[in-house]
Amino acid sequence: MDHALPLRTAPRRIWLWLLAGLAVLAALGVVAWAQVGGERGIAAIAASRDIEVSGIEVDVRADSGEEAREEAWTEAARLAWEKIDGPDLPDSQIEGLVSAIVIERERLGPRRYIATLGVIFDRSRAARYLGEGGAASRSAPMLLVPVTMSAGTNLVYERRNEWQRAWAGFQAGSSRIDYVRPVGSGGDSLIVTYGQTGRRSRVWWRNVLDQFGAADVLVPVARLRYSYPGGPVEGTFTARYGPDNTYLDSFTMSAESPEELPAMLDRAVQQFDRIFTQALADGKLRPDPTLNLGSPESDPAIQRLIELGRALMAQDRANRQQAERPAETAEPTAESGDAITAAPIRNPPPEGSVALYTVQVATPDAPAFDDAMAGIRGASGVRSTGVRSTAIGGTSVVTVSYAGSIGELAAALRARGFTVTQGSNALSISR
Repeated sequence: MDHALPLRTAPRRIWLWLLAGLAVLAALGVVAWAQVGGERGIAAIAASRDIEVSGIEVDVRADSGEEAREEAWTEAARLAWEKIDGPDLPDSQIEGLVSAIVIERERLGPRRYIATLGVIFDRSRAARYLGEGGAASRSAPMLLVPVTMSAGTNLVYERRNEWQRAWAGFQAGSSRIDYVRPVGSGGDSLIVTYGQTGRRSRVWWRNVLDQFGAADVLVPVARLRYSYPGGPVEGTFTARYGPDNTYLDSFTMSAESPEELPAMLDRAVQQFDRIFTQALADGKLRPDPTLNLGSPESDPAIQRLIELGRALMAQDRANRQQAERPAETAEPTAESGDAITAAPIRNPPPEGSVALYTVQVATPDAPAFDDAMAGIRGASGVRSTGVRSTAIGGTSVVTVSYAGSIGELAAALRARGFTVTQGSNALSISR
């Protein structure tokens, strides 16, 4: 009887543990869904190269509100045409160039129409009067990370916000900057975060940029300060770019009330576009070479380089086999008399040619990987590098295009402070 109670209660304990485990798993599932679920994405509008002129203010009186609106839209088209320095044309002809009227804000009365409008001109029809202005080159694809700082929080895509909405509604087709604007839904909110802008590891940035097909990153920061509920909103905007979060420029704007905040943010987006465009013209928005994006096999020139390296490696193996023949072949024989047959001399690669070598790198952490890649690229004679596999906490494998023999490459890496172990056709290095 002393053992009957534990035998009866043991199954009950097992069931309690199972129920507790299922409750924990359900809670983890809810947390995981909360991280990516909900309505947080805002799709960017389709990019168009049409000419958009915003912020046109009109105030027209007429016999009725509808007539006042029609006259105001005609006046807005004329004012927008003048704003882009179009030639003198009759109103009917200008209206033929308009593809859309964007209502930013309007008030319609019985005999009065007051509004702030945007006018979009069809570029294909307006180009005959404005000209193309020369074909301007565009930037490389730039991942956009719009950061909102307000009330002690730093948001990107964790939830919908007005700064995200302003960038999603920006018509970037006529800009020289090739913006890559994530929707912000699903896993985007986990990959593109404010914390990512503070990372310096090129490995992390390469993984993020590859997800969106971008070459570099732009970070427009909006710091919003609300004076009091329903009162003025002050905005401090800072433009940054690159994996090192490099500062470009900053400016300030203000809105009289939260209702005017979207219009202020739209103006801020246009100002950011001008800052980024000027930085591109100044040569600052070139993709960071340390990101080393792209697959070497996809480039025909690199593929030819690999084939040349393989041919040189095959020649190197043949020379080594000849050099390792028995030494007695170099001794005098009765048939050869006093003549000495010299062993074949291993020739270095032809001057100006390059070979491809495999280098195993000890990478205990991400900073060690970045440091090793920088050291390899900085070695004398190294033409290019490619990452075959990355193993943070283990050994990564890198291919190195080098102008010289593997022994010379080993010496160049030792000069950069590496401990080098040389094999037959590969090197192993560490700090």
